[in-house]
Amino acid sequence: MELHFIDILIIIIYLIGTIFIGFWISKKASRSIDSYFLGGNTIPWYVLGVSNASGMFDIAGTMWLVYVMFVYGMKSAWIPWLWPVFNQIFLMVYLSIWLRRSNVLTGAEWIKTRFGTGKGSNLSHIIVVVFALVSVIGFLAYSFKGIGKFAEVFLPWDLSPNEYALIFMGITTLYVVKGGMYSVVFTEVLQFVIMTIASVAVGIIAMNLVAPETLEAMVPSGWNDVFFSWKLDMDWSGLLKEANTKIASDGYGLFGAVFMMMLFKGFFVSAAGPAPNFDMQRILAAKTPVEASKMSFIVNIVLNFPRYMLITGLTILGIIFFTDELNAMGPAVDFEQLLPMAMREFVPVGLLGILIAGLLAAFMSTFAATVNAAPAYIVNDVYKRYINPEASSKRLVRLSYISSFLVVVIGICFGLVVDSIDDVLQWLTTGLWGGYTAANVFKWYWWRFNGYGYFYGMAVGIFSAIAFPLLLQYTTWIPQGLGIVSEYLNFLADPNTQPIFQFPLIFMFSIIGCLAGSLLTTPEDIDVLKKFYKNVRPWGFWKPIDKKVKSEDQSFESNKNFGRDMINIIVGIIWQTSLVVFAMFMVTRNFTSLGITALVILATSIILKFNWWDKMHKEEELEIQNQK
Repeated sequence: MELHFIDILIIIIYLIGTIFIGFWISKKASRSIDSYFLGGNTIPWYVLGVSNASGMFDIAGTMWLVYVMFVYGMKSAWIPWLWPVFNQIFLMVYLSIWLRRSNVLTGAEWIKTRFGTGKGSNLSHIIVVVFALVSVIGFLAYSFKGIGKFAEVFLPWDLSPNEYALIFMGITTLYVVKGGMYSVVFTEVLQFVIMTIASVAVGIIAMNLVAPETLEAMVPSGWNDVFFSWKLDMDWSGLLKEANTKIASDGYGLFGAVFMMMLFKGFFVSAAGPAPNFDMQRILAAKTPVEASKMSFIVNIVLNFPRYMLITGLTILGIIFFTDELNAMGPAVDFEQLLPMAMREFVPVGLLGILIAGLLAAFMSTFAATVNAAPAYIVNDVYKRYINPEASSKRLVRLSYISSFLVVVIGICFGLVVDSIDDVLQWLTTGLWGGYTAANVFKWYWWRFNGYGYFYGMAVGIFSAIAFPLLLQYTTWIPQGLGIVSEYLNFLADPNTQPIFQFPLIFMFSIIGCLAGSLLTTPEDIDVLKKFYKNVRPWGFWKPIDKKVKSEDQSFESNKNFGRDMINIIVGIIWQTSLVVFAMFMVTRNFTSLGITALVILATSIILKFNWWDKMHKEEELEIQNQK
C-alpha cells in the first residue's frame, strides 16, 4: 500500500516517541522490583484504568471483532462474552478489592496468602507460574499474527507479515524491558489518546458515507437486531454466500445454545478472578483496594465506546464497498482483512497515519502489558523464591530484562506456526481458561479447598484443555451406547461445533481434581486461613473460619454483601453491554434504538452509583476508622 509522506512521518514520530518514553523513565522503574513490575503502587487509578483499557484494545482482537460484526451484525455484541468481557464487572464489583488486599507482587505470590508455605502451597505456586507463562506465550502468539497481517497491508515496505511482526515486537520489547510498568502505563495512556481520536474519526466517516437505508439493503434480515432466538436464522444467500459457510464453520447456527454456554462459562470464569496476566498486574499496582475497583470501572467506560465506534465504522464501510471484492475471493475469503481494506480506501491523509499509529499502538499496548507481566513470574516466583532469595534489586531488575527477551522469543516461535488469529483465540478462551476456572473459583469461596486441590485441579484442567481438542479430532475412541454421554462426545467431535462446548467437560474434570486433591489431604493451617479470611474478607463457605476469627476478635464483621454484589453484577453487565451497543447504534444511525439504550445506560448508572460506588466508599471509610 502506498502511504503519503505525512502518514509515514506520523508513524515514525510515534514509534520514536514511545521508545524515548521507555528510556526516559527507566531510571525510576529500576529503583526496585516493586517499581519495575507495579510502579511502586503510586500510579492513580484512572491512569491505570486507561492503561488497562489500552492493553485490551489490540489489533488482532479488533480485526476479529470487525469480522464478527460483518457476519453476525448487532448480535456480535454478545460474542465477546466468549472471553468473557463481563469479567471486568466482577472485578469492578468486588474481586479487585479482594485481590488488592493481598498486597503481593504477582498472582503466584498470592498463593502463599491463601495456602501458606507447605508442600501443597509449593505445588500450587508452581502450577500457577506454569499457567501464567503458557497463557502469556499464547497471547504473544496471538499478537504476532495480528500485527503481521495488519502491517503487510498498510506499510509501504516489501516485507512479509512475519518480518513486520518481528520488527514491531522488537521495538516494543525494547521500551518495555527498559521502563517496566512505568513505561507500559505512560506509553499506553499516550496510545489510548491516539486510538480514541482515530476511532471516533472513523465512526464519523462511516456515518457520513453510509445511509441507514443503503446498509439495510446490503445485509440479511435480522442483521440490525441485537436480540435473537434459539437459531441464528441469518441467511447471506444472494449477498455473500461464503458468510453462510463461515457461520456454519464457526458453529454459531444454534446461537441460543452458544449464548447459554457463554453465560455458563462466563459466570464461573469471571468468579474465578483475573488470570495471572496484565489485568491482574494493574489491579495489584493500584494504590488501595477501592482504587483497584475503580480502575476496573473506568476500563468499561473508556474501552467500549471508542473501540466500537471504530469496529462499527469499519464494518459498515466494508459491507457497502467491499462485499463484491469479498465475493470474488470465493471459498478463500479472508474476513480478517476487512479492517485494513476499509482503512485503505476511506481514511484521508494525515488521519490514516494517526489511525495506523493508533492501531500499532493497540498492538504495542497489548504486547507491552503481556511482556511486563511474564518476567514477574520468572524473577519473583521462581528465581527469588527458589534460587536466590537474597538477590539485590539491581540483580532482579537485570534478570527481568533477560526474562522478557526469552519470553518474547518463545512467543514469536509459537506465532510462526499458528495459522490464524481465531485459532489462538479459541484455544485461549475455551481450552486454557477452562482448565483455570474450577480451582480459582474454589480458592475464593470455600475454606476447605487447599493447595493440593489447587494443584491437581489446575493440572488436570490444563492437561484436559490440551488433550481434549486433540482427542476430538478422532471418533474411534468415543464409547457408544452411553446415551447422552455418547451424544455429547460425538457432538463435540463434529468439526462445526463451537469449541466453547468443550468447556463443561474440561470444567468437570478440573472439579474432580480439585475435590479429590482437597478431600484426600488435610486442611490448610488454621492460622493461614484465619489471616487470609480476616484480611481479604470474602463471602462464601467460610463459616468454620468465621467462627474462629470472631472468637478472637469480636469486632470483626463478616462480609454479608453476596446479595448486593450479585445484583450489582447483573446491573453492571446490562450497563456494560449497553455501552457497546450504544456506539453500534450511533454509527449505524439507528436513533430509536440509540435513545432506548441511552435510557438503559442512565438507569443502570444510577443504580450502580447508589448500590455500588457509594456503599464501597462508605465501607472503606469504616475500615480506615477501625484500623485507627
